[in-house]
Amino acid sequence: MSSGVLDPVGSAARGPVISAFLVFIGLCLLWVLNLASPDERPDSLYTADRSLPPVFNGFALAGEYVTVVTLFAASGAIALFGYDGLASAVDSVIALGVLLLFARKIRDSGHYTLGGLFSLRAPGRGPRTAAAVVTLVITVPLLVVQLRAAGISAALLIGMPSDTAQVACTILMGCLVACFAAVADLRGTSFVQVAKIPVTLVTLAVVALLALRKFSWSPAGLLSAAVEQSAAPEGYLSRGLWAHTAGLGPFNTISDHIVVILGMAMMPHLILRVAASRDGWSARRSTSIAVGLTGAFYLLLITTGFAAAAVVGGERIGAVDANGQAAPILLASGVLGHGSTARVVLITVVACVAFLAVLTAVTSVTFAAAVSLTDDVLTRVKRPVTETGQVWTLRTVVVGLCLGGVTLSAALHRYPVEFLVTFSLGVAATCVFPALVYSFFWPGFDRRGLMWSVYGGLTLCIVLTFFSPTVSGTAYALWPDVAFDWYPFHSPGLVSVPAAFLLGRLGTVKSPSDARCRSPRVRTPT
Repeated sequence: MSSGVLDPVGSAARGPVISAFLVFIGLCLLWVLNLASPDERPDSLYTADRSLPPVFNGFALAGEYVTVVTLFAASGAIALFGYDGLASAVDSVIALGVLLLFARKIRDSGHYTLGGLFSLRAPGRGPRTAAAVVTLVITVPLLVVQLRAAGISAALLIGMPSDTAQVACTILMGCLVACFAAVADLRGTSFVQVAKIPVTLVTLAVVALLALRKFSWSPAGLLSAAVEQSAAPEGYLSRGLWAHTAGLGPFNTISDHIVVILGMAMMPHLILRVAASRDGWSARRSTSIAVGLTGAFYLLLITTGFAAAAVVGGERIGAVDANGQAAPILLASGVLGHGSTARVVLITVVACVAFLAVLTAVTSVTFAAAVSLTDDVLTRVKRPVTETGQVWTLRTVVVGLCLGGVTLSAALHRYPVEFLVTFSLGVAATCVFPALVYSFFWPGFDRRGLMWSVYGGLTLCIVLTFFSPTVSGTAYALWPDVAFDWYPFHSPGLVSVPAAFLLGRLGTVKSPSDARCRSPRVRTPT
């Protein structure tokens, strides 16, 4: 946010909004403490003993998709960039369809971390360590971006848009999330995820209907107003308005689609959620339910994005944040008249939904990463670790990851770090998707092929992202004043995903024939 001239809440409403928001935060923390499991067994904490009903787990899986990034950045991208933002939202729904193809096999494998899945064809410490490295590389950038978005939103609500206030809000929100994550387990977070779905859907529906009322209940009128009020009416409904997608014909767009669809399907916290199902059928059932709920969420989110452009205007949204992250709050402030109680209530509810999104998303991502580090690396030492020791290790890693994410988010606050989301998705698409395809569907896949695919793909993602236009050479880059962007695409997926498949194939072919596993070690579903 560049200036403090735009105050969507208003001084009269700020006091009630902040008071209600703080009360809601307190109630959430009390609820989380009450949900914390007294059973300190690792299986109970990691997977809730695989006892979650399919419908319940389906709602929780859908809740994993409602993050502060999707809620604010996706709607803001639609409000500012029209078609390009819409295409990104559609990709997110398709990603769950990809996860649906793997759901039964993930659950029937008996494993719940990337390390466990990688060990299907390649036993030993090496594949589990590689999985932990990949999980961290995916997780830490997501934590940084989500906590930064939370700080921007909180600063906007209290009417203090300065950089100092945003950093302070980021730190405070991060500390609250760390308190939540320190006592969380899969069962407790599942209840909060389930509660988040109806609250979010109803809130978005109310905001969309109030915006539609301003245009005499005409969707065509709302869309026409969105085009007229956008920053570039002539290109709002065509590809290329978003600078990240412009140039190089369709190849840049194809690369982005590959990364979003495959990357969002292979997130470690989603794999953990699917693996916690009762059996393979329940895993598919839960994922199918999540597809429907997520589709409804993104449909409302798309409507909200166009409504924000129509009611608030692209220039006003862009003046607050260049990526449009304030669009939902600005829309909630603009659909009702100033001074009304209903307006205060609506802004407060949007603020509470934002906090729920931050709380659950950051906790889920951090918890899955901590489970991976604990189960795949830290507890697999020469001296056996007791169940109590595993739990303490998990708690320590969770708090450490949260504090590390807060520190990095505050330190990088002045930099355009949104590209880190694309980088995380690119790593998931490149290092996880090919490895799981080979592990589940190619009996000859072995350890060397896995290591070549994972580490080779990770190296490509890092190198191609570093030399891409998101880091240098463009106005939206991390370092816009220098230019070493010899890789032309915004995301690495067009090159890194096929290369990871090729490396997995070459590595396996060059392995000694007696080192290959003839069949995956699949556990009996429990």
